[in-house]
Amino acid sequence: MSRKPASAPRLPAGTQVVLRQTAADTEGVRVQRGATGRVVGYDETDDDYLVQLADGRRLRSTRGQLALRKAHQQTAAVGTGPPAVDGTDLLARHTVYAAVVGSRAFGLDTEGSDTDIRGVYVAPTPAFWSLTKPPSHLEGPGPDQFSWEVERFCELALKANPNLLEVLHSGIVLTLTPIGEELLALRPAFLSQLAYQTYSGYVLSQFKKIEADLRQYGQPRWKHVMHLLRLLLSAGDLLRHGRLTLDVGAHRDRLLAVRRGEVAWSAVESWRLALHAELDEAISRTPLPAAPDTARVDAWLQSVRARGLPAGARS
Repeated sequence: MSRKPASAPRLPAGTQVVLRQTAADTEGVRVQRGATGRVVGYDETDDDYLVQLADGRRLRSTRGQLALRKAHQQTAAVGTGPPAVDGTDLLARHTVYAAVVGSRAFGLDTEGSDTDIRGVYVAPTPAFWSLTKPPSHLEGPGPDQFSWEVERFCELALKANPNLLEVLHSGIVLTLTPIGEELLALRPAFLSQLAYQTYSGYVLSQFKKIEADLRQYGQPRWKHVMHLLRLLLSAGDLLRHGRLTLDVGAHRDRLLAVRRGEVAWSAVESWRLALHAELDEAISRTPLPAAPDTARVDAWLQSVRARGLPAGARS
């Protein structure tokens, strides 16, 4: 019998599964392919699972003979054929906006820094009529490139996701179509006081992990620490002035010193706490609205979808 790779995640007890091929239960009675059951145990010695079937019988099976029930149903119902649209074609023909983010956009690049590119594409509207929907995001074509379908991009940006807001406010634009220009014109609609929670909350959660690294390894990942401090600086500027500036400007040398591990952890922690305090002060008098202008973004998205219809299908 085949064995699952050692790195494959183990199925926990209670997982609902489907038998991929005909087998025999623990009493030697035939069990048909497609029978459903749930995992009730795992034998490390034989590297197989004990599965209880819907009728109460039990069988032993390797991971390769089992499919997750929901995944099996999806495959059987919708199929495994090609997607409604080709990802490579989406990026090549339907990217409306792309920009450089990361260290180069923040003014923190050094010799050898990667060029991180993020983009937005608009899938043709008829592609959503298929059971196999267009992908909500795509990697590539380069090793440091990533793009979102416009609807997913808007959803995340309205939640004040820092990564998405930084894409919108990059000063290094590589691709900009007329629809991309419309998206950039919507930048104010995405900005709101939600940024206080998203930026501050993310940094707090990450610093807890960093403190765990300190206890375990004696030092953190200094590049990550630098970017967390940069996030707080960016958030403070956003809350105070109602605009997002990515370039760190006068903070560059101090931040790069943190990246090189030249700043004592106590000084880093003091700086972080001071920046959090500045956020607390800024939120009390910020010009940003309490919530984003979701209605404006939604109206624009519907307009984009309508323009994506074939000429004969437009009303």
